[in-house]
Amino acid sequence: MKILVTGASGFLGGHLVEEMSSRNYNVIGMVRETSDTSFLRSLGVELRVGDLTVPESLSRVAEKIDIVIHLAAYYTFFGKKEMYKKVTVEGTRHLLEASLKNGVKRFIYCSSTEAIGPVEKPPAKEDSPPNPSYEYGRSKLEAEKIVREYGEKGMEYTILRPSGIYGPRNVNDVSYWFMTAFAKNAFPTRIMVGDGRNLIQFAHVKDVVQGFLLVLEKPEISRNQTYFISEDKAYTYLEVYKILSELCNRAPPRIHVPPILAKSLVAPVELFNRLRGKIDFTWKTSTVNDLTSNRAYSVSKAMKELGFKPKYDLKTGLKETIEWYRENGYIR
Repeated sequence: MKILVTGASGFLGGHLVEEMSSRNYNVIGMVRETSDTSFLRSLGVELRVGDLTVPESLSRVAEKIDIVIHLAAYYTFFGKKEMYKKVTVEGTRHLLEASLKNGVKRFIYCSSTEAIGPVEKPPAKEDSPPNPSYEYGRSKLEAEKIVREYGEKGMEYTILRPSGIYGPRNVNDVSYWFMTAFAKNAFPTRIMVGDGRNLIQFAHVKDVVQGFLLVLEKPEISRNQTYFISEDKAYTYLEVYKILSELCNRAPPRIHVPPILAKSLVAPVELFNRLRGKIDFTWKTSTVNDLTSNRAYSVSKAMKELGFKPKYDLKTGLKETIEWYRENGYIR
């Protein structure tokens, strides 16, 4: 059985392909011409070059494939709207069409909790009303709809929605920016927006990999289902800062700033960064909104139906991740 993993050269893709290879799955990685494939090549993985925006390339990639695990997307929270549509939405449609024509049996889609977004009554369940606050989440939600459309055409599917993924080797992500900014004592992490009691939820990359493997192992149970994948606990920002403080040996923020004041402080810097073409997640008015909303999701369905058991609590996972950042020179 041949399993194609798109986005194989990315953070999650690298961890997933590594684990699948160690379990002797016949895994094939889809990469772009510009991808860094050195790690994948060290695993001895077969690679196929494809591009979600070039449908004819996907037809070749999907040949003689039994299962597709689709991780690739336009992953940024502050990108161009047309790119979300072109890559994440239409790219998923192109891949599904190529898969259907090539007789692919199953399609496992990596969505995100951002397809649901902030939660009014936490924790959200899989059927909670969607409320995405970023174009990234809206594109994931739209792609989910397309996956379900192809389910009506006979394609068996499963949709997984990981929460904020973190872990070793993650160097271009919201969790990476947040952790390294805190470790470096960047100004935005010296203050607390609001009372710090809003909820946030994270998923260690190895737990997310576990979720994908369980779906592979339980096709009958997971057929045409959607699951949240995360640690089975949400944390207040106060709790997150407390853990980071212990691990980074620096004091947590003690100054609480009302959201309106925080936005007035952040807005000029955000504008300056935009003018010079720089993206800094810590200096975004939208980040202020995130810090004062709840992002908490129930993983009870995955635990009950798939046997999903998160192995990493946040402190253990952050300790491992921060040690990796130190060893590799991202923080001191």
